[in-house]
Amino acid sequence: DNPEWEHLRGVDDLAAWLHERFEDVDGTVSEGDLRDAIALRGAIAGAVASASRGAEVAPEAIDVINLFAATPDIPPSLGGGSRQAGRARARVGQAMSELARETVAVLAIHRDRLRVCDAQDCGLVFYDESRSNNRRWCSMQRCGNRAKVRAHRAKLA
Repeated sequence: DNPEWEHLRGVDDLAAWLHERFEDVDGTVSEGDLRDAIALRGAIAGAVASASRGAEVAPEAIDVINLFAATPDIPPSLGGGSRQAGRARARVGQAMSELARETVAVLAIHRDRLRVCDAQDCGLVFYDESRSNNRRWCSMQRCGNRAKVRAHRAKLA
């Protein structure tokens, strides 16, 4: 709920965000799609924040994620064929379904890899992909670097 971080201010913002992540989405976004995307994002954010702290995920968030995960997602397809089966372009709801299904997989299988950034002024939740499963910062370029600079300066003082 940080207005400074809000990127989805209108349907064009959602269309651009989806286009960056799902090249097959047709780009047609309605106000309803925007409301749904914000609701799904809120549910995912709450769920991963709770899971990263080892807390139970709110049943309301689970219900929203499960609702979107139950809808049809973007079907896989091989390129190069001479016929198109089904839609050539995916709809917004299919992209949101795919996001919800990925959330289900992360929470069900990789919950122990969700972390809250150690930087005192950050608080972002991230997925720890390190082999040792002990990453501390959301980004080494941002939060990790600043923490290391502070530690270095403290040693010099």
